[in-house]
Amino acid sequence: MDMNMTMNNMTMDMTMQMNFYWGRNVTILFSKWPGNDQHNPGMYILALFFVFAMAFAMEALSVWPTIKPGGSAVAIGLTQASLYAIRVSLGYFVMLAVMSYNIGIFIAAVAGHTVGLFVAKTSALAMTKPAEFEPSTSI
Repeated sequence: MDMNMTMNNMTMDMTMQMNFYWGRNVTILFSKWPGNDQHNPGMYILALFFVFAMAFAMEALSVWPTIKPGGSAVAIGLTQASLYAIRVSLGYFVMLAVMSYNIGIFIAAVAGHTVGLFVAKTSALAMTKPAEFEPSTSI
């Protein structure tokens, strides 16, 4: 989709990718970030790690234990609401990054969600006490 906008004698050409593509020339979340310097892929790689980290953090926050016995109900409620707001914000940022239709960003987001869920769930399972295994003597 190509659009030309004229504002106060300034013309801006706005081009938005409408299909998945592979390349480093991408804008993610903010104007001119990570930039389109084809000779320096460092900012693009940093953007991939950033999207991965946001998706990972979103999944990690989903199982974070916030309720502690004996705490104030208001403090517990504020803590849970704050963590939820952060999680939702991260989710929207990851969604907006994926809407750049860049395959690298998409893979980084899916990998971040996958690894984040794996780490969060395995650590949550490790915190729970497993039931003692008693072998059955009856045949």
